[in-house]
Formats: sequence, structure tokens, C-alpha cells
Amino acid sequence: MFFSHLRNFTYPHHLIDLAFLVSDSKDRTEELLTQLLEDLQADPDPKQPYGEISVIHKDFGQKVNQDVESRHGFAAQASRRKLMAQARNWLLSAALRPTHSWVYWRDADVETAPFTILEDLMRHNKDVIVPNVWRPLPDWLGGEQPYDLNSWQESETALALADTLDEDAVIVEGYAEYATWRPHLAYLRDPYGDPDMEMELDGVGGVSILAKARVFRSGVHFPAFSFEKHAETEGFGKMAKRMKYSVVGLPHYTVWHLYEPSVDDIRHMEEMEAERKTREQEEKDRTERMKKIKEEFRDPNAQWEKDKADIAAQVEKEKAAKEKEEQEKGFVIPKGNAPIAEADKGTSLKDADGTELKSTSSSKLKEAAGSLKDEKKEPVAGSGTGAGTGAGAGAGAGSAVVAEKKAAIAADDEEAVPKKKDPIIAAGGVGNAAVS
Repeated sequence: MFFSHLRNFTYPHHLIDLAFLVSDSKDRTEELLTQLLEDLQADPDPKQPYGEISVIHKDFGQKVNQDVESRHGFAAQASRRKLMAQARNWLLSAALRPTHSWVYWRDADVETAPFTILEDLMRHNKDVIVPNVWRPLPDWLGGEQPYDLNSWQESETALALADTLDEDAVIVEGYAEYATWRPHLAYLRDPYGDPDMEMELDGVGGVSILAKARVFRSGVHFPAFSFEKHAETEGFGKMAKRMKYSVVGLPHYTVWHLYEPSVDDIRHMEEMEAERKTREQEEKDRTERMKKIKEEFRDPNAQWEKDKADIAAQVEKEKAAKEKEEQEKGFVIPKGNAPIAEADKGTSLKDADGTELKSTSSSKLKEAAGSLKDEKKEPVAGSGTGAGTGAGAGAGAGSAVVAEKKAAIAADDEEAVPKKKDPIIAAGGVGNAAVS
């Protein structure tokens, strides 16, 4: 990653000298570094090789473990910062040449930075200048986060805090133990802001620093002791300001540091993984449970269709039985809903006054009906006296004709139907009356 940045720098490589310090290393860092540098210098592209390259090995008795918690824990900060200051000063004294105009400090774990960063920073022509430094985060942690909180402006709260501390104390930013309420360069970033906007600083972070060589030649260095209650890069910023050099930062010009999970991040990752496994197990159990339910119980829709068909068949059966029963009793209910007696079967009927009537054949009834129709066509005349109008004696004569026809029909049967009372009432009246 670091060497890919070296290859991509747009500043002329042959005008840049490289210096590396390897200290307190138990792995193959120095061997690997040497091999990568040889490959870089042997690149056939004439724009790739750099000028003078120095690899210095110096142990400083590193006591702090290199895991994230140890390196960034509050308890280790003061001693760690002082030790890093010694390493920076050692490298600077060994690598700085009279021909150098600028000194650029760059951490090896920068993940993303503009290829033009050297020209971009030099263009401001400041004695000390730093970009903003952020780091990417996983989506579940917010996606991104300010990383370097060591670039800041001094505050009255921090100055008051410094007065309460011992002379060897070192204030470090980003920890609850020291609430300084300083304006931090990192928190002022606007992704759409002007990348050339400058902000005066008192302390600077060490991820990416460009300084004029004359600043170091004049005696400014990285204090490995408490200088105004600060050490290393923050003490360097304080010292440069004390010596009247310009110290600025670019809040909207950003480089990105490699993401290193903190102890809290790792703990959160473990919790998320446990939750994921729990959800997967619950889903698996639910699927198996539904499968068993489906196997143990048949589909209710098929049973409902069968039950519905059975009920419909039973209704039809009961309806047919009822119709049959009504037919056996001698009644048929036609579409017109008007009951008709089946006279041909000799069914016994009763009159309105309860007198039992003997039914005759339908043919004879038709014959009688025809005779009655013929009789109605013949006018029957009568006369009488009385007040009002009415059917008169003619009506009475008409009744006699009807009665005679009924008697003739009854005489032809084995048993005569009892003679009913004549329903026609004759009333006297003035004038003639006709009954048809």
C-alpha cells in the first residue's frame, strides 16, 4: 500500500530522497522493505526511481505492545509519544541534507491520498502544513470518522487545564481524561468545501506533515519531553508557533487512514456475529416447524370442498324426498304455485263448510264446464218490481239452469254429490235484467 503511493506521486521522483527508520522489529520488516526499494529503483520506467534512499535501524527499547488497545490506550500515550519523538528526531538528523528544501513526514498506514499531495501542500508556501485525516468505517459504524485529532487550535479551557498539571504531564487529545474543548481540524471538514481553505493551528498530527527544512535547521524538533504540556507532533506545532513559524491545516483537503478496529469495534463485531447466528438458527427452526405442521395436518381447503359437496348432495336428497312425499299425499306444486287436486285418483276433498265432496273424473268436469259455458251464452230474461237495480228474477232463473246442469252431472256418478246452497241471491227491482 505504501509503495503504491510512492509509485503514484506526481512530484518528480528523482528530486525526492527517501529515508526509513526500522526500530524494535521482530518480523521481516527490514528485509521486505529492502526488497521493495530495490524493485522500485530497478523499475524500467525512468520516472519511478527516486534519489538517495536510506534505511536506518535503531531500537529504542519499545515497551508498548503494538496491538490497537495498547498503542491507543490512554495510559500508554505519554510514554509512547515521547518514544516516537526520539525516533523522528533520530531519523531527521540522519537523513536531512543541506540540499533539502522540504521535509515530508508520512505514516505507512495511509490508505488513500491525492497523488499530487506534495505540490498541493507546497503551493500554500507555509512553514508547517497538514491536511485533514479521516478514516473509513464499516457501514454499521457510520461509514467514516475523523481520525487525527492532534491538529487543533488552542483553547482557554486547555490552557487552564495545563496550569493544573505537573510539569512532566503530557496532554493528549481525544480522551475523556483531558477535556480541552479545542477546535479540531478534523471536525471542521466539509466534503464539498474549498480544499485550499486554511486554518491556523497550534498543534499538528503526525500522519502527514510537510515542513520547510529551515524550520528544523533553526532548532524546532519533536520534543521527547513535556513542552508546554505536549510532546511529539503536538509539541512540534507548539514549538514552531513559539518560534514564529506559520502552522496551518487544510480542513477540506482530506487523506484517509487505514481502518484499524478498536477493542470496542471488535466487541461490537462479535455481538453482531452472535446476533446473526441467532437469527439464522431461529429462521431454520421456524422453517422446520412449519414443515412438520404441514406434514401432520392436511390441507383444509381440500377437506372444505369435500364437505361442501356432501352438504349440497344432502340438501338435494332431502329436497327430492320432500317432493316425493308431497306427490304421495296427492298434491303437486307446479311452477305457478297453484295447488290442483288430482281428481282422476279419486282423492277426497272437502268444501268450505266441511262437507266431504266426491271427486269426479276430469273428463266429466271438462264436459260440465263446456255445458256451463254454452249456457252462459244464452241470455236469461226476467222481470220484477222493487226499489233499486239488481239481478232480478232473471238471475234466479239463471241459477236454476246451473243447478240443473250440476244435477245432471252428479246423476251419472255412482254417488251424487250433496247439493250445495245456491250462492246467487235474487232481488226484486224495476226494469229488466240480463244474466249471461
